[in-house]
Amino acid sequence: MTELPQTLEQAIAQAKQATVAAIKDGYTKLQVELLFPELKSLPVAQQFIPAVAELDKQLRVFFPDAGACALARREWGEVNFKIDYLGTNPDLVASKVRSEDGIFLAIEPSAVEVSQAEKLCQAADPRPVVLLVPRLEDAAIVGIGYTGRQLRERFLNTIESCYYIKPLDNAAVFRCYPSPWQVWRVIDDNAELIAERSEKPVGDALLEILTGSSADTNNSDLPQVKRPGLLANLQQFLRALSS
Repeated sequence: MTELPQTLEQAIAQAKQATVAAIKDGYTKLQVELLFPELKSLPVAQQFIPAVAELDKQLRVFFPDAGACALARREWGEVNFKIDYLGTNPDLVASKVRSEDGIFLAIEPSAVEVSQAEKLCQAADPRPVVLLVPRLEDAAIVGIGYTGRQLRERFLNTIESCYYIKPLDNAAVFRCYPSPWQVWRVIDDNAELIAERSEKPVGDALLEILTGSSADTNNSDLPQVKRPGLLANLQQFLRALSS
């Protein structure tokens, strides 16, 4: 069973393994979600890219805009993969996809670029597209009405979260492909795995788990794992990220 990471480096290492496994299993739309405050995506991408590049040498990396693209070129220097940007016009994204390209990696696309990300996945199909630390679910931009619901059903809900970690108050939601979704909680100074789900626990379902009304602590099929200080260590490195 994959354990909660205690450092950002461990989280990135787990994310690389999960992404490679999901791609090998045939998934073509994937996302890696590290929901940490003040996370800098460029150094994360620099550590993450080699694992994807090993799968296909014809890697193409997209940033949201020309500025982020230029910063990456300046910070990384010479690289053995192509760097481009999504831009503001979704209709132009398809023209940037080449027949010789292999795997595509889009770094930190926001809800502003959700249409461009969708176009990239359409143009790349059946080649894999990995969204690294995406910020696509801004309801103010995506919308909460019919249009937003259509977008979620057509695109956002079809993306496989191969790696996800979101720290909460004395708890965490975690998923590392191919494992199921997990909820961890601090109980008596121990971090315990209290529930596993086949679907991402959100809203009332997550609240029920955290309040104990539907936790799986009495389920003999669920391995009971205690790691003293595990979430404390996780929260400590989150504070370091924010400092």
